[in-house]
Amino acid sequence: MSTLDWIVLGLFCVALSGIVVWVVAKKDKNTTDYFLAGRDATWIAIGASIFASNIGSEHLVGLAGAGAESGMAMAHWEMHGWMILMLGWLFVPFYSRSKVFTMPEFLERRYNPQARSFLSIISLVSYILTKVAVTVYAGGVVFKDVFNIEYVTFFGYSIDFFWISAIGLVVLTGIYTTFGGMKAVLYTSVLQTPILLIGSVAVLVLGLVKLGGWNEMMEICRANVTVHGDSMTSLMRSTKDPDFPWTGVILGSAIIGFWYWCTDQYIVQRVLSGRDMKQSRRGTIFGAYLKLTPVFIFLIPGMIAYALTQKIDPSTGLPMLNLASNDAAFSTLVKVLLPKGFTGIVVGGILAALMSSLASLFNSSAMLFTIDFYQKYKPNESEKHYVIIGRIATVAIVLLGIAWIPVMKGLGQVLYEYLQDVQSLLAPGIAAVFLLGIVSKKTTPAAGIWGLVIGFTLGMLRLGLKIFEGSVGDDSLLYSVFLSHNWLHYEIYLFVIVIVSMIIISYFTERKDPNSIIGLTIGSASAEQRAETRASYNYWDMINSAIIITIILIFYAYFW
Repeated sequence: MSTLDWIVLGLFCVALSGIVVWVVAKKDKNTTDYFLAGRDATWIAIGASIFASNIGSEHLVGLAGAGAESGMAMAHWEMHGWMILMLGWLFVPFYSRSKVFTMPEFLERRYNPQARSFLSIISLVSYILTKVAVTVYAGGVVFKDVFNIEYVTFFGYSIDFFWISAIGLVVLTGIYTTFGGMKAVLYTSVLQTPILLIGSVAVLVLGLVKLGGWNEMMEICRANVTVHGDSMTSLMRSTKDPDFPWTGVILGSAIIGFWYWCTDQYIVQRVLSGRDMKQSRRGTIFGAYLKLTPVFIFLIPGMIAYALTQKIDPSTGLPMLNLASNDAAFSTLVKVLLPKGFTGIVVGGILAALMSSLASLFNSSAMLFTIDFYQKYKPNESEKHYVIIGRIATVAIVLLGIAWIPVMKGLGQVLYEYLQDVQSLLAPGIAAVFLLGIVSKKTTPAAGIWGLVIGFTLGMLRLGLKIFEGSVGDDSLLYSVFLSHNWLHYEIYLFVIVIVSMIIISYFTERKDPNSIIGLTIGSASAEQRAETRASYNYWDMINSAIIITIILIFYAYFW
């Protein structure tokens, strides 16, 4: 990077530090302040935080790499703006009425304490072992590639720059999350989101200019056809496609999206911090608009990188771009395309994306531990005490993230490839329990906890067998039941199994007292609650939601 790039990056860091200092100076009086920003967030902060929290290593490394490798196949997951609208229009009223801090706490209100504890454990373990681990690993890889630094010498010792990048990312993010809490996560997102968008749009535009335009990219990518007749520009793939058959993608991506956008603490915590129902819903509408961009600022640059590797530079007779790997697509474009000054903006955007994702993970994990475990078993402590415990929990999770880096570096791409698989195996049970919980008051507490147990057990059984796949014979019953199916098809089967199991269990077990779940299921809201919900939106909210859905439909029609 040039001197100008370092100056731009330095200015970004100074602005970020200023926001953090301002937030810390405001001081957190209680757990509502620390974990939910005093429930006073506006729609701009909520929407920006939803977007910034979502954009992480799976986009900077995985999505751009997927664009370079398979084109539009992964775009279904990035066109989930309609799922964020579902969070705002369907779930916000339930979450707002319940006044809960966490999603496991909502399950306790709707089902029983066992459901709360089980979901808390699942969430904490998955955050630390998958999301935190992969984000930290990818951060180290991306910054090593972008800065083009292999080793740094300290006191005569050469240290791999990967370690400096990864540990530095964790420590810096951990410091401002520990002291600033949810306010730091929200308000730094307001700065980080535009920086990320400006830098990434620059990569998109300059990439298209170098390649020769949009039509040139589409022509080159259409020429790459699979054995099943699908090109890189095809959203809908053949039923014989081993990875993304349309029969699995449509419902399979929706199940993962429903779990992630509507029920996962990592995302929903931003909505819970809203000043009121109106601000929370408008935050999801703003977030849904922003969610339309990752396909264009990450996946399509990956396709541009692929097209540049296929196009010959007439002046040299060589490909216009060389990629060390598909996962290096985005960082390679940053190095090759951007002029002085813009590289600093993009690196700031990359830093913003990774820090925002990590900050959200740290804060959500600390909140789950403090509210769902510590406060539950020590309920009579002061609010100040719980805030201190939240800070200690954040530090502990930061240290666990650092401890996990050597494991991640050893496993590398192997674990990264399992990230989507892990999510597809966690999502069905949790999604089914939340969906049936709000759709029907007939769903019983026993059905709630058993739905989580059945979904988690069958999901982890497939994951365990897949890790040791070599020792499972292709002709065995275990293989035919758990491993022979496409990952998306298995996810759909698992979702249906959990739904059917919960319906059957609900038929034979005792329902929860209807008075205790008023306002927590569809049709059970009081007249006053329904009036409050109606007053929280207007025609502009409906028009903007319709615009988002229309854009998604046009996108599907174009790339079908």
